[in-house]
This record gives sequence, C-alpha cells and structure tokens, in this order.
Amino acid sequence: MSPERGDSRAWTQTAGDRAVGGWLAKLGGTLPALTSSAAALVAALLVGAVVIVVSGEDPVLAYRALLDGAFGGVRPLSETLVAATPLIFGGLAFSLAFRAGLFNIGVEGQLILGGLGAGAVGALTLGLPMLIHLPLALAAAALCGGLWGALPGALKARTGAHEVITTIMLNYLAYRISAYAVGSTGPLKGNAQLPATDPVVPAATLVPLLERQRVHSGLFLGLAAAAVLWYLLFRTTFGYRVRTVGLSRGAAAYAGIDWGRTITLAMLGSGLLAGLGGAAEVLGLQGRYYDRFSPGYGFTAIAIGLVGRNHPAGIVLAALVFGALNSGATAMQSVAGTSKELVQILQALVILAVAALSAGQRLHLGQRFRPGRTAVGGDRASVVGMEPEIEPRPGPPAV
Repeated sequence: MSPERGDSRAWTQTAGDRAVGGWLAKLGGTLPALTSSAAALVAALLVGAVVIVVSGEDPVLAYRALLDGAFGGVRPLSETLVAATPLIFGGLAFSLAFRAGLFNIGVEGQLILGGLGAGAVGALTLGLPMLIHLPLALAAAALCGGLWGALPGALKARTGAHEVITTIMLNYLAYRISAYAVGSTGPLKGNAQLPATDPVVPAATLVPLLERQRVHSGLFLGLAAAAVLWYLLFRTTFGYRVRTVGLSRGAAAYAGIDWGRTITLAMLGSGLLAGLGGAAEVLGLQGRYYDRFSPGYGFTAIAIGLVGRNHPAGIVLAALVFGALNSGATAMQSVAGTSKELVQILQALVILAVAALSAGQRLHLGQRFRPGRTAVGGDRASVVGMEPEIEPRPGPPAV
C-alpha cells in the first residue's frame, strides 16, 4: 500500500469519526429532553390512575379502552392521525416563534385566517388541474396566516409592543373577520344556510389516504413541514440567527444579528405554518370553510410545543399523544364508564409534569452555574438563559 493511499484512508476514517461523534453529541443533547417528556407522560398517567380510582372506576380498564380507541384498528388509528394533523402544524408554528424568544398566542387566529384563505381559493371554479389549484389554495393559506403572524412581530420590532398582548387582540379580530366573511351578507358566503363558503372543488382537495376513512394527505404535509423546519433551524444561518436571538438578545447584537428583522421573519414563518394547518383542516377534512371551525387547535398547540420541547420531532410525537388522547376518550367513556373530561385532566397533568421537570432542571443548572463556577466547554447563557458577559473579565491585581 502506498503512503498516499494510507494517509487518504486515515484522513477519511478521522473525518468519519468526527462526523459520527458530532451526530452522537447532538443525539445525546436531544435524548434527555425527550426522556423527560416521556417521564412527564408516565407521571401524568399515574396521577390520572389515582383520579380514576378515587372516582370508583378501574384504571386498567380505562387505559386499555383508551388505547383500543386510539390504536385498536384502522378506524381508531385514522381518527388519531386526523386529530394529530392540525396539532402538528400548530405546534410547529408555536415552536418557531418560541425559538426566537417570542410567545405566539395568536396561532389560533393565524390558523383561522389561513383556513379562510384556503377555503376561499379552494371554492373557486377555475378549471385548473390539481397540480396548480391545490398549491394556489395552500399558498393563499400560507399568505393569510403569515401576514397575520408577521404583524405582531413587526410591531414588537418597531415599537416594542409585547407579542402576547398583540396576538391576543389579533385573535379576536380574526374571529370577527371570519364571522363577517361567511356571514349572511359576507363576500365569501356560500349557497348553504350555514356560515360557510361554497364546497372546495375536487382539484383543491387534500385527498384521503385510506378509503372510507377521514385521514388525509394533510398529514404528510405536516410531516414535511416538520422536516423543513428542522432543517431551517439546525442547518441554515437563518435558524442560527433565530436560535441566537431566542437565547440572548445581547449575544445576537454582539454577533451583528438584526434582532428586529429576525423576530419579524420568525413570526412570519410561525403564521405561515399555522395557516397551513388551517388549510389542512379545510381542504382535507371539512371540505369547505366553516366559521370558527377550530375547537381551539391554536391554544392546544402551545401545550404541544412545550411538551415536545419545541423540537420538530418532539412536536410530532406530542401531537400524536394528544391526538390519541382525544380519539380514545369516547371509547374510554363507553367501555370503562369514565368521564371524557378525564382526558383533559390528563393533558393538563402532562403539561404540569413537563413544566415541573423543566423547572427542576433549570434550578439544578442554575446551581451548577452559580457565580464563581463555569461549565467546561459550555455557554451558560444558552443553558440558563442569562445574558452573556460580552465585556472582558478584569485581569489579576497588580503585585
């Protein structure tokens, strides 16, 4: 073997080892978050079992009925996926804004206006093929939701108006716009007596995935959105700016990142994802836009983002868990005799458990990074959420 070939193989092996080591390091940083969320779910189920016992019911029978109602056949699995689809979009929308340090409570309004835009374009009889009409309807939803999300981002960047206040106000404004658009004299009112648009034409429909089941191709659209968001957050300079701004505005300014532009774009992307979630419901499930078609997907999305630790993979898993709880609630009530409201209690317990574990971890890290102690090879600003020390440390006193 020539020395050149040996050196080449050695270099290739070293590069491969570095790549594998980097992948394992990133996986090692993700696993604790997923493990803590799984532990929170188990804790919530245990507390829920205590609640079931106190109410005089059998927790084993109840949870068995819950699993059968969520995964025990083609139809239950289909209903679980149907319930999870809008939650995937909503959770992704919330997580993108949260990564930028913003608390987007306006996912509900952005989702509603996205559905309205998709329903309006999807109901037009344009004579276009599906390859053109369906993307047009999705683009209309993304545009409506994105602009509605970008507005509070721009207000915060320009005036400092807090996004929690502005997004709550815009939610109510979105409700009023929807009520007017499909009201008795609204411009988008269909021929039916219901407050809704005309039915979506077949060329703009998200087709069902299974015959005689409600699960539709919007599920694949949500999974694709999760993959794209993961790539944007962790493989692009835009994602680096978003995460830096979210961790520390001071660090972002020190690195020359435009804070106002970054948070506006993050809110634009958040609203875009929420709008696509509304489109998935209108074009894939409802068949037309109904006023206030959402039972609160945008607010549940906040819980999805928190339980999924604002990571796209975790959000997909959290949405499936909440979808399973929703679809299995009826079976749990009919078989075990437990109340359907128990599912809402379980969801609340999951959120509380995740919050408690997260607070415990932050407290532990805060003790590790107390004054006088610094982690080796780590950034305490990124872990604890503190402002970085950008000024130089004072030197040793002169002797």
